[in-house]
Amino acid sequence: MKYWKKMAAPIVIASIIIVYYIGAAVFFMMVPGIPATVKILMMVVPLILAAVMLGVLISRIKEIQGGEEDDLSQY
Repeated sequence: MKYWKKMAAPIVIASIIIVYYIGAAVFFMMVPGIPATVKILMMVVPLILAAVMLGVLISRIKEIQGGEEDDLSQY
């Protein structure tokens, strides 16, 4: 893993954000007194955001492994 140092920060930040979104979904699932449709919506949105964040992390890891450490060089 010669790119481990460059991948550490994106992995840590993405993991924190994913755990936050999953925690928000679990919290909204546990709140009593909310109608079922609102509760489902408030659970689905954070889970979708967590999935998107995972996709972004995977694409960033592929960029780093491909030698593209600096995204600003594209602009």
